[in-house]
Amino acid sequence: MTNVLKELSKVLEQRKQEDAESSYVSSLHQKGLNKILEKVGEECTETILAAKDAEQSGNTDDLVYETADLWFHSLVMLSHLNIGPEAILAELERRFDLSGLEEKASRNK
Repeated sequence: MTNVLKELSKVLEQRKQEDAESSYVSSLHQKGLNKILEKVGEECTETILAAKDAEQSGNTDDLVYETADLWFHSLVMLSHLNIGPEAILAELERRFDLSGLEEKASRNK
Protein backbone atom coordinates (compact mmCIF):
# COMPACT_ATOMS: atom_id res chain seq x y z
CA MET A 1 0.00 0.00 0.00
CA THR A 2 2.71 2.48 0.86
CA ASN A 3 4.20 2.11 -2.64
CA VAL A 4 1.11 3.79 -4.04
CA LEU A 5 1.50 6.66 -1.58
CA LYS A 6 5.21 7.01 -2.37
CA GLU A 7 4.58 7.07 -6.11
CA LEU A 8 1.67 9.47 -5.80
CA SER A 9 3.76 11.72 -3.56
CA LYS A 10 6.51 11.85 -6.21
CA VAL A 11 3.98 12.73 -8.90
CA LEU A 12 2.43 15.45 -6.74
CA GLU A 13 5.85 16.98 -6.11
CA GLN A 14 6.66 16.94 -9.84
CA ARG A 15 3.32 18.49 -10.73
CA LYS A 16 3.93 21.44 -8.37
CA GLN A 17 6.43 22.74 -10.92
CA GLU A 18 4.39 22.09 -14.05
CA ASP A 19 2.35 24.57 -16.01
CA ALA A 20 -1.00 25.27 -14.35
CA GLU A 21 -2.64 25.18 -17.77
CA SER A 22 -1.77 21.51 -18.18
CA SER A 23 -1.76 20.24 -14.56
CA TYR A 24 -4.70 20.23 -12.18
CA VAL A 25 -2.34 19.79 -9.20
CA SER A 26 -0.18 22.70 -10.33
CA SER A 27 -3.26 24.88 -10.75
CA LEU A 28 -4.30 24.10 -7.17
CA HIS A 29 -0.84 24.99 -5.87
CA GLN A 30 -0.85 28.24 -7.81
CA LYS A 31 -4.26 29.17 -6.40
CA GLY A 32 -2.87 28.67 -2.91
CA LEU A 33 -3.68 26.90 0.31
CA ASN A 34 -7.18 28.32 0.69
CA LYS A 35 -8.27 26.82 -2.64
CA ILE A 36 -6.71 23.48 -1.71
CA LEU A 37 -8.48 23.54 1.65
CA GLU A 38 -11.75 24.36 -0.11
CA LYS A 39 -11.29 21.21 -2.21
CA VAL A 40 -10.47 19.12 0.87
CA GLY A 41 -13.65 20.41 2.54
CA GLU A 42 -15.73 19.73 -0.56
CA GLU A 43 -14.39 16.18 -0.85
CA CYS A 44 -14.94 15.62 2.88
CA THR A 45 -18.59 16.60 2.54
CA GLU A 46 -19.02 14.37 -0.52
CA THR A 47 -17.41 11.47 1.39
CA ILE A 48 -19.78 11.95 4.32
CA LEU A 49 -22.80 11.97 2.02
CA ALA A 50 -21.54 8.89 0.17
CA ALA A 51 -21.09 7.06 3.51
CA LYS A 52 -24.66 7.88 4.51
CA ASP A 53 -25.90 6.67 1.12
CA ALA A 54 -23.79 3.49 1.39
CA GLU A 55 -25.30 2.70 4.77
CA GLN A 56 -28.78 2.92 3.28
CA SER A 57 -28.14 1.21 -0.05
CA GLY A 58 -25.34 -1.20 0.80
CA ASN A 59 -23.48 -0.01 -2.33
CA THR A 60 -20.04 1.35 -1.41
CA ASP A 61 -18.80 2.26 -4.90
CA ASP A 62 -19.42 6.01 -4.48
CA LEU A 63 -17.94 5.94 -1.00
CA VAL A 64 -14.70 4.41 -2.29
CA TYR A 65 -14.57 6.95 -5.14
CA GLU A 66 -15.19 9.94 -2.86
CA THR A 67 -12.74 8.71 -0.24
CA ALA A 68 -10.09 8.44 -2.95
CA ASP A 69 -10.82 12.07 -3.89
CA LEU A 70 -10.56 13.10 -0.24
CA TRP A 71 -7.25 11.31 0.23
CA PHE A 72 -5.91 12.76 -3.01
CA HIS A 73 -6.77 16.33 -2.10
CA SER A 74 -5.44 15.79 1.43
CA LEU A 75 -2.14 14.68 -0.12
CA VAL A 76 -2.12 17.83 -2.29
CA MET A 77 -2.64 19.87 0.89
CA LEU A 78 0.23 18.11 2.63
CA SER A 79 2.44 18.56 -0.43
CA HIS A 80 1.65 22.27 -0.49
CA LEU A 81 2.92 22.45 3.09
CA ASN A 82 5.96 20.30 2.25
CA ILE A 83 4.78 17.32 4.27
CA GLY A 84 5.01 13.88 2.74
CA PRO A 85 2.71 10.94 3.43
CA GLU A 86 5.49 9.26 5.40
CA ALA A 87 4.93 11.79 8.22
CA ILE A 88 1.28 10.75 8.47
CA LEU A 89 2.16 7.06 8.29
CA ALA A 90 4.73 7.56 11.07
CA GLU A 91 2.11 9.24 13.25
CA LEU A 92 -0.36 6.41 12.63
CA GLU A 93 2.36 3.90 13.46
CA ARG A 94 3.14 5.78 16.69
CA ARG A 95 -0.50 5.46 17.69
CA PHE A 96 -0.75 1.78 16.79
CA ASP A 97 -0.23 0.39 20.30
CA LEU A 98 -2.29 3.08 22.03
CA SER A 99 -5.96 2.81 22.68
CA GLY A 100 -7.94 5.60 21.10
CA LEU A 101 -8.87 6.88 24.53
CA GLU A 102 -5.22 6.95 25.66
CA GLU A 103 -4.15 8.77 22.51
CA LYS A 104 -6.89 11.35 22.90
CA ALA A 105 -6.06 11.89 26.58
CA SER A 106 -2.38 12.43 25.71
CA ARG A 107 -3.35 15.38 23.47
CA ASN A 108 -5.14 17.17 26.30
CA LYS A 109 -2.02 17.48 28.48
